[in-house]
This record gives sequence, structure tokens and C-alpha cells, in this order.
Amino acid sequence: MSENNIRKTSRTDWERVDAMSDEDIDTSEIPPLGEEFFASAELRLPRKKIPITMRVDPDVLDWFKSFGKGYQTRINAVLRTYMEAYSKRTPSS
Repeated sequence: MSENNIRKTSRTDWERVDAMSDEDIDTSEIPPLGEEFFASAELRLPRKKIPITMRVDPDVLDWFKSFGKGYQTRINAVLRTYMEAYSKRTPSS
């Protein structure tokens, strides 16, 4: 998604944000990150998604859509959770 597309869909006042200096940003609620954090930090790159066509019951789709935008991401998260739970119960072949 290009920066222009992000700005078109966002309700953020980007002109005000762009005009802020680093000193204007309140970071008081963000805990400092020490060496311990970085020692165990992992770089996680987003996985490439594969577009598919999938048939689901209308009520299932409506339920996921009822939570608003991002229903496909939520469906993927549910499937991932199931996959990971099932993988722990069965040996890999």
C-alpha cells in the first residue's frame, strides 16, 4: 500500500504529526528497552500471504465480518491457532 493510500484512509491529522519534532512526542508511558530485551529479541518478517478462494457458510462469514475490517486476517489467525494447537498434539510426518 502506498503512502498516499494510507493517508486517504486514515483519520489521523498527518499535517500535525509531520510538523511535530521528536521532543514533542510524549514517550513517558513507553518503558525503556535495555540489553535484556535486545538479547532475546527476534526479527519477525511478515509472511507472504497466498490468495485463495474458500467456501464458508454464510453465517460464519457474517460473524467474522461483524467485527469490522480485517475479517480475513482474523480468519487466518483462527486457522493458524488451530494449526499450531493440532501440530503440538500430532507428530510431524
